[in-house]
Amino acid sequence: MIEVKTRLKRWGNSLGLVIPKSKNEKMREGEEVIAIVIKKQNVLKETFGTFKFKKTVQQMMKEIDKELYNE
Repeated sequence: MIEVKTRLKRWGNSLGLVIPKSKNEKMREGEEVIAIVIKKQNVLKETFGTFKFKKTVQQMMKEIDKELYNE
């Protein structure tokens, strides 16, 4: 069994996975495989963690609008 992180790619009207050669040394073209696909969730949370802001998003947006548009 191997574990690979990869991105889906469009192939015509379908989506496909590419397994890097370094990960598939024992597999051969035409062999049947079973893939367990887990969609990555909470990408922003995983990237930025659980940082807590002192202001709400609405408050920050109002400040940005005020600065950009002199409102």
